[in-house]
Amino acid sequence: MIPLNEAILFVMAAMALAMVPGPDNIFVMMLSALNGFKAGIAVVAGLCSGLVVHTMAAAMGISAIFQTSPVAFNVVKILGALYLLYLAWQSWNAGKSDTSSGVQAPDSLKSLYIRGLVMNITNPKVTIFFLAFLPEFANPAMGSVTAQMIQLGLLFIASAMLVFTAIAWFAGGLGDWLKHSPKAQTVMNRCTSVVFVGLALKLVVSER
Repeated sequence: MIPLNEAILFVMAAMALAMVPGPDNIFVMMLSALNGFKAGIAVVAGLCSGLVVHTMAAAMGISAIFQTSPVAFNVVKILGALYLLYLAWQSWNAGKSDTSSGVQAPDSLKSLYIRGLVMNITNPKVTIFFLAFLPEFANPAMGSVTAQMIQLGLLFIASAMLVFTAIAWFAGGLGDWLKHSPKAQTVMNRCTSVVFVGLALKLVVSER
């Protein structure tokens, strides 16, 4: 079991990292602004579900494969970049009716959840980050390192969820205004598309 003081220190560090502008929180902000708070929460749930996968991978040592195998790292990286470019294409071609009606299609929240999940899982940098970050707070003297890494991963996910939910809430207010401004909505869709392209390029040029 992780000592309380270590857990508090870890949560503070995790929340600070979650606040640093990056692909995940930018993703939450843009989609929340376009689709509202509920949509933002769906994206947050998807992203955090992806973090569960990264936590388990780091705890079991699978993430070491990405750190030692350039081929595995590059394959996942390219898949992630292609998915971001697909999202950019969707955003660029989104019509005004996609959000201006204020009524979401039955599968829209599910679709946004899947977007967040796929985006997070296909970013090998997250896996390597977990492999490097979590062990720093694990102490072999306190018992199983694997169990501690899982606990730390869950704390990280809870911290990220709090930060991302706050971002979704603030950006969702902008989304309510966008629903009544077709022109602003179009501009936001195009801006979102450009952001996705930028994130794809950033992922492509990233190194282990």
